Amino acid sequence: MIKSKEQKLGIEIDLTGPDGNAFFLLGTAGKLAQQLGLDKKVIREEMMAGNYDHLVNTFDKHFGNFVTLYK
Repeated sequence: MIKSKEQKLGIEIDLTGPDGNAFFLLGTAGKLAQQLGLDKKVIREEMMAGNYDHLVNTFDKHFGNFVTLYK
């Protein structure tokens, strides 16, 4: 039997798993910013200007159209 693969669009990150740690999110933000032609230094500094919730919300603000975050 041949089945079609379900096509996934965008990136999905489970914040409760290992990819939900701050270092992974900062690294991902840097890579995405570079790919999108954004200033990664400014975005990373904004992400680090507060606690973890601030970091996640800032990530979502800049990359929410491309990345789905799961809590």
